Amino acid sequence: MAREIRRLVVGPLATNCYLLKSGEELAVIDPGGDAETILAVAKELGGSVKYVIDTHGHIDHIAANREVVEATGAELLIHELDGRLLAQPDGNLSSLMGMRLTSPEPDRLLNEGDTVRVGEDELTVLHTPGHTPGGICLLAAGYAFTGDTLFVDSIGRVDFPGGSERQIMASLARLQAVLGKDTEIYPGHGEPGTFGRALLVNPFLGSLVVG
Repeated sequence: MAREIRRLVVGPLATNCYLLKSGEELAVIDPGGDAETILAVAKELGGSVKYVIDTHGHIDHIAANREVVEATGAELLIHELDGRLLAQPDGNLSSLMGMRLTSPEPDRLLNEGDTVRVGEDELTVLHTPGHTPGGICLLAAGYAFTGDTLFVDSIGRVDFPGGSERQIMASLARLQAVLGKDTEIYPGHGEPGTFGRALLVNPFLGSLVVG
């Protein structure tokens, strides 16, 4: 079955929102704003939106949850440790931007090792705390959505509430153990690229390289 991954840069913080289509099913990953654009692209791709998946609970990744879920009937998924942030403007950082944004309650709370099937593609949840307590990456055959845990050339901030430099470095080490150099990474901000490219240009990975 054909697979397509479409990247949209949404919201005031230039967040990457991804639409994954496999067969006749779609998942919207990190709908951080611009709901009308997301829905228009979903319609263009065709098929049904099965899931909205948040890699973590910050406003720039959840701002369009409500509109997309209500328009499509999709199930909303997030890690159990970030689920509470959806209803907490202080926790999801919307209050810092002068808003009091809340999201619908999640339909499913994710944990380490869970799988999410979209068409013929299977996404495996890797719990990668550090940017937030419930940050996740979604690993599939040949590609991964890495949220704000790993960008090609940097990592997510650790100075927000719940952030931890120790945890994010441990999460990066876990990613290196499972990602091949040819794995295409789709980060929460910035351009996608291979993990091999990240190993060359990302200073936070330099100390992790073995051999």
